[in-house]
Amino acid sequence: MQFLKYLFWCLLAFLAAVFTFGNWTRVEIHLWGGLVALVNLPFLLLVTFLLGLLPMLLYHVTARWRLRQRLQTTERTVEALRMSLPTEPRTEPMLPAPEPTAQA
Repeated sequence: MQFLKYLFWCLLAFLAAVFTFGNWTRVEIHLWGGLVALVNLPFLLLVTFLLGLLPMLLYHVTARWRLRQRLQTTERTVEALRMSLPTEPRTEPMLPAPEPTAQA
């Protein structure tokens, strides 16, 4: 299974390299004040991809961290409750037996 994962990443890197070499053109970006920036198309696509990926990645990491903290708190609570239980078995019933009622 590990081999397939490496094969997938190698294939993805190869496709990215082919795309980069095939589209190595300069793109004009018109900025404020009449400034024009010449940027390579693969670099521009990488920057826009990262601008879309990073907020979702930060949200995902934060959500996992919060869930991990909640799980650790719950595990500590369960452990504390287990430690507070008596260790020897009870010999008397937990609830008193109901008293018989007289019926007429």
